[in-house]
Amino acid sequence: MALETTVFTFKISVPFSEWAKGFDSPEVAAMHEDNSMKPLYRGVSKDDPESVVVIQQAEEGVAKAFFKANREAVEATGHIWDSTVITSYLAN
Repeated sequence: MALETTVFTFKISVPFSEWAKGFDSPEVAAMHEDNSMKPLYRGVSKDDPESVVVIQQAEEGVAKAFFKANREAVEATGHIWDSTVITSYLAN
């Protein structure tokens, strides 16, 4: 399988610092590790404090499948599910 970089952009309903606390937690880090996912970057828009980007790297299809399988946990962080745009890139 190919290595894929997946970019998630979305809105949050809580302050970024609160959302980031959940994303950076040991529990979420363990989930990423268990699924062989490497978070490369996460940040908030300097122009819109409700807009967030997360960039993950994993084998093709893994990040998107992980995201879809964990909707309840994702939404619990303040992530607004229906605002999510997912774009994937391959380094062919």
